[in-house]
Formats: sequence, structure tokens, C-alpha cells
Amino acid sequence: MMRLVQSFLAAALTALILPVAVSAQGGPLRIEITDGVIEPLPFAVPGFVPDTPAAAEYGTSLARVVASDLAGTGLFREIPASAHISTVADFGAPVQFADWKTINAQALITGAVSLSGDRLTVQFRVYDVFSGAEIGTGLQFAGTTDGWRRMAHKVADTVYSRLTGETAYFDSRVVFVSETGPKNDRHKRLAIMDYDGANVQYLTDSNALVLAPRFSPTGDRVLYTSYESGFPRIYVMDVGQVQRRVLDTQEGSMSFAPRFSPDGNTVVFSQAQGGNTDIYAMNLASGQRTRLTNAPSIETAPSFSPDGSQIVFESDRSGGQQLYIMPASGGEARRISSGAGRYGTPVWSPRGDLIAFTKQNKGRFHIGVMRTDGTGERLLTASFLDEGPTWAPNGRVIMFTRESQGTDGRARLYSVDISGRNLKPVTTPDGGSDPAWSPLQR
Repeated sequence: MMRLVQSFLAAALTALILPVAVSAQGGPLRIEITDGVIEPLPFAVPGFVPDTPAAAEYGTSLARVVASDLAGTGLFREIPASAHISTVADFGAPVQFADWKTINAQALITGAVSLSGDRLTVQFRVYDVFSGAEIGTGLQFAGTTDGWRRMAHKVADTVYSRLTGETAYFDSRVVFVSETGPKNDRHKRLAIMDYDGANVQYLTDSNALVLAPRFSPTGDRVLYTSYESGFPRIYVMDVGQVQRRVLDTQEGSMSFAPRFSPDGNTVVFSQAQGGNTDIYAMNLASGQRTRLTNAPSIETAPSFSPDGSQIVFESDRSGGQQLYIMPASGGEARRISSGAGRYGTPVWSPRGDLIAFTKQNKGRFHIGVMRTDGTGERLLTASFLDEGPTWAPNGRVIMFTRESQGTDGRARLYSVDISGRNLKPVTTPDGGSDPAWSPLQR
């Protein structure tokens, strides 16, 4: 039982991006993936032009969020407004490219905001400053004033995709465990926020321990483990209505580490019963359970491949925590981890090319990635305690939990890109752990 508890706590708690180069000669401005080390692409975002004085605040705020999204990737560097020579007072007027060239802006993003009642419309353009070309035309988003931040993220997503060729990730959310109180009286509740830490909302109270929230493929439901009944059980919650129900896994058993299948119709999870811990699958419509592993070892932390055909999981069947892959229907598993130390909490990239994991070796914890055959292992972080990776929707950024020495056990959320660059904290009102990234919102 002690080994089960330790494994459960550990579980709860290639095609890599290389440094970038910028190409603008002989073609459209584009950040290209190369193995050269250069400075991030300099860009400028003047305040978006309002159609009325009432819209002016939105114009400024939209531009600031767009700039923050792009600069936060580490691939772009904003040229501050204090360095601007030109202003953009008329969205339809010709751009004075010479003024933007002078301050070395390579990309320019301009916008206009119109407000009618609570209806907000944002138009924007992206320019390659040195060629004077517009990158895309007729770009706009509309919605209510309450959703202005989402519109800003959508603008930034469009710019990011056009300049990198990659799918973006700014218009997404993260569900996590919010932590308050001292170490000997820690309160944990589920919370949800924008990917950048804004708009935090609490989904549960702090009366019961909660762990390991996971989004559905459509982002409208969340699985999580709760100790509300005194032992771990799995709940599924409708995020929009904050309604939940317990999954009837099996009376008297301990169920934890749940995760949706790519089609959202099945949940895989670990179940401890009779001194043994195995992985099961449950059809959400029928409630039918299928046992996928049957071994005297501890099998936990299952995660589907994006096509739903395979499952990666952690097991101590070889004598220590290692990573294995098996067919989604169960059957023979093959070990993919081979380095020194212990491996856990594997998560398949949405691109299908990599698996992220937690590694413990020589007293240090790491977040790492490897190819699906176990080759190309790369450790992206090293700390007193790093664990629980989750992938951004585009498979290029990882968020995880970090606990530092001397912080009274207070955990925080961090993110890092898959090259190991751009490591940074994610701001939350209180401590945070167990993040799970949503797909792009619809």
C-alpha cells in the first residue's frame, strides 16, 4: 500500500523547435525553424484606432494583450511605444514604412476598434515592414465587450500563425489546482484561467482534496480526482454549468489519474483494488469498463496518442518507474524509457511526435520530452521539484508544476518551449499545481 500511495502522489503531482531565423528577403516575412541562434523578431503594435472615445480603452488594451502574447513566446521582441516615430491615427491611411524601418521593426500590427452598445469589432492588419507588403487582408473578429481578451488572443493567434507557419495557442485555457494556506493546512480547489493566467474562476470549494484535472477534447468538460468521499474517486464536470457527476468506476476501489480519449467518448484511469493497481477504460455512454492491464506491478498515468490507437503509461513492472506504450485496447506493452532515474506522468503531444514526462534522477526533478520510440530524450528543466507536464494545443510549449526549496512547499506553474528555451512562471493569484491545457477554444 505504501508503494501505491507513493506512486499515486508522484503521478498526481525529433521534431523539436530549434532556435529561429527570420526570413524576409525574396519572400514574405516568416520565422523559420533553423539551428542558428539569433535575436527574436522585432515587432511594433501601436494602439488600435477607436471609432469613438468610448472604444479608446479597448483599443489600447487589445494592443497590449496582442503584444504580450507574441513577446511571451520568446520568438518575438516588442519595440516599445516610446521608440515609435510614427503614430497610427487612421487605420485606412497609408503606412509610413520608412519610420518603422528606422526603429528596426520587421513586423507591424495595426488595428481598429468599433463599439456599438456592448458589441465590439476588431479589424487588424499585419505588415512586413521591409518589403512594405501586407500579410493577409480582411482580418477581423467581433463579439461582446466581455470577450475582448479572447478577441485579442485571436488576433495574436492569427499573427503568430502567419509569421511562423505554426498552429497558435493563445486562445486557450488551463485548468489547474489552486493552492492556499500553509504547508500543514493546505487547501486545494479546481480553478480555470486563460492560458496567460487571466480570468481565474474557481470550479470547486476547498473542502475536499482535488487532483489531476484533465480537459475533454472539446474543452467543455473536465475530469478530476477528488477525496470528497474519503478516498479517491473520479468526477466529470461540465465547465460551463459547473455541474458534475461521479464516474461509477467500482464501489470500494480507489480510482485516479483519469484522462479522456481523443474522441471524448472513453475515459482511461487507474484503479487500485485488492492490493493491485491497473489501468481501465470506461465507455462514458454505456458505463462499460474494460481492464487494459493485468500485472502485479503498479500501472498508472495513462495518456492516449492523438489518433487514439495507443496509450502511454508509467509502470514499475521492471523494478522502477518507467514508461511503456500499449495498444489502446490493452495487450503487450513495450518499454520506451531507458535512461537513468525514474520516469512518470507521460503525456502524448497533440502533434503525435513527442511524449513529455517527469524524470527524477540524482535528487533532481526534470521535465523532458522523447520521441514515441524512446529516442531523442531531452531534459528541458531541472529543479528541486518539477512535475506534471501538459501540452499547449500546438505541441510547442509545455506547462508544469514547480516547487522550489524554501517556499513552504508552495507550488507554482511554469512554462517552457520544447527546445528548453523561454522558461518562465505563469502568474496565478495563489499557488498552483497540476495544470492541464485545453484545446483551442471554438
